Amino acid sequence: MMETLKLGSLTLTWLNGGDTFMDGGAMFGVVPKPLWSRKYPVNEKNQIELRTDPIFLQMNGKNILIESGLGYGKLSDKQKRNYGVTEESKIVESLAELELTPQDIDIICMTHLHFDHAGGLTKRTENGLISMFPNAVIYASDIEWNEMRNPNIRSRNTYWKENWEPIVDQMQTFTDEKEIEHDIKMIHTGGHSDGHCIITIESDGERLVHMGDLMPTHAHQNVLWVLAYDDYPMDSIQAKQEWIPATMKSKDWFTFYHDGHYRALKWDEEGNIVEAVKRERKQG
Repeated sequence: MMETLKLGSLTLTWLNGGDTFMDGGAMFGVVPKPLWSRKYPVNEKNQIELRTDPIFLQMNGKNILIESGLGYGKLSDKQKRNYGVTEESKIVESLAELELTPQDIDIICMTHLHFDHAGGLTKRTENGLISMFPNAVIYASDIEWNEMRNPNIRSRNTYWKENWEPIVDQMQTFTDEKEIEHDIKMIHTGGHSDGHCIITIESDGERLVHMGDLMPTHAHQNVLWVLAYDDYPMDSIQAKQEWIPATMKSKDWFTFYHDGHYRALKWDEEGNIVEAVKRERKQG
């Protein structure tokens, strides 16, 4: 069963993009474990569960994805161990439940292009790698797209040519802000990566903010709790200062790609959860 969120006249559905268990210390940067472990469960290996689940919605007759999932059949056994992968993408199966196929996707909005977000954009076949969503326009910031194709010594570990070479002709980039289908906005923030952006969606007076990896889980609400993976942590903090208190004040939704426990929630100005869509967890 896939979780959904009603936003005005829209329905958002979380697809199964795969599951990873990453080092909790890296995910909370300089924050001491006794603090962050109160906010987010951690296992005996110091790993925390991080889903990689795209969000699907339909708007103006278009089938739209936010992010693309981890991908399937592209990671080596060593990579699976390193990233704590317990499940790869089941996007085809998720879309089938909605009576859709990957060919039906029209638009994909990417907050950034790290492997755990962009891995699902391509797939392996007997004849090599091809686009997973061949009919989609894929949006990302121009800074992000340029760095993905020309990674530096640090970022080459996460920007992989397997995830971009088959989709070159599908990419559309923007500089500061991009409006899509009138009610979706992609806004460049930097921070986690130089080209990182956040996404807002509005419908019938309701609004959500998708912070991407500036707030990968609900436990990253504190503006100072940024990832050791962030290339520009002060930019992350600045963007969080700008967006999180204002979104809390207006009681808009936050949605998550990585959170293993919450799909979406609203906080009041004191940081109390006032409404939430929880992830349904398998029993046993």
